[in-house]
Amino acid sequence: MRRILVVGGGYAGFYTAWRLEKKLRRGEAEVVVVDPRPYMTYQPFLPEVVAGSVEARHAAVSLRRNLRHTRVVAGMVTGISHADKTVTIHPADGPDYQLTYDVIAVTAGAVTRTFDVPGVADRAIGMKHVEEAVAIRDRLFTAFDEAAGLEPGPQRRKLLTVTFVGGGFSGVEGFAELLSLARALLKKYPELSEDDLAFHLVEATGRILPEVSDRPGEWVVKMLEKRGAVVHLNTSMQSADDGHVVLSDGTEFDSELIVWTAGNAATRLLRNHTDLPHNERGLVQVRADLRIGTESEVIPDAWAAGDDAAVPDLAAPTKGAYTVPNAQNAVRQGKLLAKNLLRSLRGREPKNYVHSSLGVIATLGLGNGIFQYKRIVIKGLPAWLMHRGYHVLAVPTWDRKMRVLAIWLVSLFYGRDIVSLASVQSPREAFASEAKARTLSASRPG
Repeated sequence: MRRILVVGGGYAGFYTAWRLEKKLRRGEAEVVVVDPRPYMTYQPFLPEVVAGSVEARHAAVSLRRNLRHTRVVAGMVTGISHADKTVTIHPADGPDYQLTYDVIAVTAGAVTRTFDVPGVADRAIGMKHVEEAVAIRDRLFTAFDEAAGLEPGPQRRKLLTVTFVGGGFSGVEGFAELLSLARALLKKYPELSEDDLAFHLVEATGRILPEVSDRPGEWVVKMLEKRGAVVHLNTSMQSADDGHVVLSDGTEFDSELIVWTAGNAATRLLRNHTDLPHNERGLVQVRADLRIGTESEVIPDAWAAGDDAAVPDLAAPTKGAYTVPNAQNAVRQGKLLAKNLLRSLRGREPKNYVHSSLGVIATLGLGNGIFQYKRIVIKGLPAWLMHRGYHVLAVPTWDRKMRVLAIWLVSLFYGRDIVSLASVQSPREAFASEAKARTLSASRPG
C-alpha cells in the first residue's frame, strides 16, 4: 500500500489529510501526518483566546479525534531526502528515526519571523500558538494583580505597559483585543485608572493591516488611539533589554509584556534540511497545481501547500505574484491538494489553484471590527458580528462550533472570565516549595 506522508498538521495539513481519508478507497493508500503538536490551531481565534472570549481548547482541533483513519505521528520532521523518499523524525522522547514514504505533502507552515534585536529573545512572546495566547492573557491578569498592590510609580507603570511589534492582522487583532480586555479589567480594579495603562503598537512600515486599503487602515489607527493606544508607524524596535524598550523614533519606556508578531518566515527544515527546491525566502517552490517544481520541471510525488509554499497566485492582477499566507488560502489549498493528489494517483491531471479573496475581516475588541471586500467597507459592531459568524462557520467540526457558540452565549450574560492561571506554566512550584520547606524544617535541631 502506498504511503502518503503529510508534513505538518496545521490548516493545510489537516484539511489535506481530512479530505484524503474521506475520499481514498479501501487499500488505496495509507495517510500519515507528522506534527509535534497533537492538534490543529484555529489561528483566527487566538486574539479571542488572548481576550478570554474563546477558551484555549476550543481554538484547537484534535488530530487524533478527527483524523480517525490517519496515522498521527507525534514528532518534528527535521530532514527530508526526497531522493530516497525518506524523512528524519525527532520525537518528543527517544532518538531520531527515519520514515519512508511514496508521496509527500509538505504543509509545515511558517514560523514567526524574528530579528536580532537585543532583549527580544529573552523578553518577548509570539502569538502563533494556543499556549502563547493563553500566556499573554495570564500575564496581563498577573500584571493587574501585582500593579493593584503598588503605589503609583515606575514599577506600576511598567507592569501595565504592553507592547506589540507587528501591524499585520494577527498583531492588530491581538493588540486590539488585549486593549479591550485591559480597559474592561479596570472596572474590577478600583485602585487603577486608565492613566496607568500604556499600550504601544510598533510597525516598521507606514501603515497597519496591509490587506485593507489606506482609509480603513487609517480608521483603525484612529480608533486605537481614541482608546488610549499609541501607534508607532515607520518605527522599529531597537532593543528590549530587561523590558526597557527603545524605538527607532527615539521613544523609550519600560514594558512588562512584549508580544512579537512581525511576520512569518520559512522553517529551518525548508531552508536548510531538504533537497526539495525552494526560493530565496526559503519557501518550497510550487506550481499552480500544488506540485513541487517549476513550470518546466515537476518533482515527482512531491506536493506542498499553505504558508510554507510559494504558490503562484493566478487570481492576482500582476503576473508573478504568490498567494497570501492566510487561513483562506491554506484551507482551500489543503482541500485542493487532497483532490489533486487523488487525481494523480488515479491517472488524471491535477487542477490549478485559483482563488479570489472573499474579503478581509478583523476583530478589534469586543463589539468592534472591520470588514473589506473590494470597495465595500463595514466597520464597528456589524463587522464584529460578521467576524464571529464567519469564523464559527469556518472552524472545523461541529464539536468546536457548538463549544465556541456556548462560551459566547455565556459571556453575553456573565461577561468574560478574568481568572488568571499563570501558575499552570510552572505546575510543580507550589508542591516543590512546600516539600522543600518541610525538608528544611525537619532538618533543624529541636
